[in-house]
Parts: sequence; C-alpha cells; structure tokens
Amino acid sequence: MQPAAICESFVFSHIPPRPAESHKGSFGRVLLAAGSRRYRGAAGLAAEGALRAGAGLVTLAAIEPVAAAVAARLPECCLLPCPEGAGGGISAAAADALLAERAKATVLLMGPGMGDTPDTRALLCALAEAAPCTVVLDADALNAAAALRAAGQPLPRPAAGHDLVLTPHPGEMARLTGLPVAAIQADRPGAAARCAAQWGCTVVLKGHRTLIAAPDGRLWQNDTGNPGLARGGSGDVLAGMTAGLAACGLPGPIAAACAVWLHGAAADRCALRLGQYGMLPHDLLADLGALFAEHDR
Repeated sequence: MQPAAICESFVFSHIPPRPAESHKGSFGRVLLAAGSRRYRGAAGLAAEGALRAGAGLVTLAAIEPVAAAVAARLPECCLLPCPEGAGGGISAAAADALLAERAKATVLLMGPGMGDTPDTRALLCALAEAAPCTVVLDADALNAAAALRAAGQPLPRPAAGHDLVLTPHPGEMARLTGLPVAAIQADRPGAAARCAAQWGCTVVLKGHRTLIAAPDGRLWQNDTGNPGLARGGSGDVLAGMTAGLAACGLPGPIAAACAVWLHGAAADRCALRLGQYGMLPHDLLADLGALFAEHDR
C-alpha cells in the first residue's frame, strides 16, 4: 500500500484564516486529562500544543501539583483540579467532574503523563465511551486501551458521528495489536491501514516517516521532522496540536495529518536554530507560530 505524501499546500488548504468575527467559542474546547506526580511536564506540553494550534479554550484536568505547574507557565489554560489516585495520577473518583466538563468539550484528549494505572484505565472507559466529541488517545491512554484489548474488551468509542484518533509509537502499537515491534516496523503502512480499518479510527503510527491512516482507507506519510524530536515530550506536543486542530473544526484524520506535518516542519526549523542535540520539544512551538504567521494563519 503506497501512502500519499503530506505537503504544505495540503496542510494550509485545510487550515483556513480565522474570520474577523471570531470569538473563543469559534475554535472549540479541548478537555485534556493529563499528568501525574512523576510526569508533570507532559500536561503543560500537551496543553500548549493545543493552544498554539488554535484551540479556543483548553481545560486541563489534573492533580493539584500538575495544575499548579501548568498555571505558572501557561496562564491561558483553564484548570480542573482532580483528586489524586494511588499511582500519583488522576483518581477514578474524578470521573463525575470530568464527565460534566466533557459535556462542553469539542475534543477530549487523554493520556499524556497520566501514568499506567488502574485509575487511568477506569477513566478511559468512563470518559471515552460514548463521548459526544472527538476523542484523541495518546501515551498512557493507549496503554490503558491495550490492557482492555488484552482482556478481551473493545476499544472505548465516542458516540456515533465523532472521530477517534490514536497516536501510538511502535511500542504502543505492538501492545495494542499484540504483535512484536519488529512485525509492526516491517510493514508500517499495512499495520496502520489494517488497524484503522478494523478499529474504525484514525491511527497515527509515529516514527521516521510517520503514517496517518484513516478508517476509510486514506493513508498519508509525513516527510518533515528530524532526530531532534527523539526525546520525551515531543509526542505530548503533537497530541496537543492534533486536539487543537480538531477543536478548530478539522475532521480527525485531517487534524492528525496536518498536526504531524506542522510538528515536523516546526522541528526542522527549530533544528536550524538550536541543533538536533540542543533543541527541546517546547522550543518548536515558536517555530510553529512562525509557520502560521508566514501563511497568514
């Protein structure tokens, strides 16, 4: 299966200029469940990725230490402080508060830094199942989904008419499918396309030449990006950007494809400024802004 290449014109044909009569509600609401005591930075990186990609409002649901850290760095982010579970992440006892917030959301993003815990698995089932919005699952939400599949349960799915987007790296894809990483890597286009069709969702198979597979058979390959992205936090930014573009109204597969291209293109610019060894995931957000500015977005 030969994927189509994502190009600059494809991306900016799908991301329109913001109308003069816009307001924050015009660009959607992202509900982000993220972070834990061990992985506090992931929540901030994902939240900023969503905001920098254009989301009108981002609400971070997190334990108090994570929420406090993000508030100090990112005052534009709204906060939903949550009780802490035994594993240091969001307790399953927060489900009712999160469901109330989900009712207002355009996109639900779960997973960055949440921790691979029973609480995360319980929250995934409670929040993603029948969600009345686009759902993006990343990182520990994917590990939780893999545990459900291993136990013979299906992936939690949003309500009919809403998109599900999964953003696995090869290791997470192996856990989701039960296949060895080597088998995934031996036929990346086939693995992404088959899973997207079988699961009825968009699959973003990350790595060198990231692939985006839509459930209807569309398949894209990204050629931007460089090894400077090979460090913790890069995927959190990408997940946030995907959610942000979906909040602005892009369909799940298109939001994912555009986010992947922009993420890599910003990283390429960032590497020219700071070098592949010296660049950090949060650095590329300035280069993302420059890309938008050059295209009057």
